Amino acid sequence: MLPIGDDNSSRRIVPLVTYALLVLNILFYFVELSGGDAFVMKWAFVPSRFLANPIGDSLTLFTSMFMHGGWLHLGSNMLYLWIFGDNVEDRFGHIKFIIFYLLSGLAATFAQLAFSVGSDIPNLGASGAIAGVLGAYILLFPKGSVRVLQGQRVIQVPALIVIGLWIVLQLFSGFGSISSIGETGGVAYMAHIGGFIAGFVLTFLFRGKSTSQKTG
Repeated sequence: MLPIGDDNSSRRIVPLVTYALLVLNILFYFVELSGGDAFVMKWAFVPSRFLANPIGDSLTLFTSMFMHGGWLHLGSNMLYLWIFGDNVEDRFGHIKFIIFYLLSGLAATFAQLAFSVGSDIPNLGASGAIAGVLGAYILLFPKGSVRVLQGQRVIQVPALIVIGLWIVLQLFSGFGSISSIGETGGVAYMAHIGGFIAGFVLTFLFRGKSTSQKTG
């Protein structure tokens, strides 16, 4: 069951920020591949290193959001950002959406940090920020549906089910952290939870006055 899109007929703006985030994540992954483990260790978020030098290591709070642990990790994240990001950006507007996205990613990182303060394993991935986007989507479009490719048929599936599928994909793709020798370090569960909760809460601050139902 592969999600392929939703109804964007009611979308009011071109989701420029969503498109830019897609491009940046893909380009950054190719740079990450070419740089190897040394690049990962330098630009991923390492809890113990950050706590030892928060100012000097602050840039990794942001660079780590554009890194991924593998093709499945990248592909599942970008697919869900493509499907759901434009909806949330359409409701928030460009500027508010990029701020919302980054704040969700930061919340995810600090939620994981709280449970791994002594860890030397680099944390990376857009999953925390995208979890925030999904949290916002559930609140803004509770009755939204997504087109899903099932075999040779395209069917409409409630967005809540598709978002649940993303969580399963994250478990299999080993989101969150890889060791310095390139092995999967495990799923950063608290980053998912922190990003999702942050996105849900921030939506009350970022959404406009409109309460009309939109699925695109």
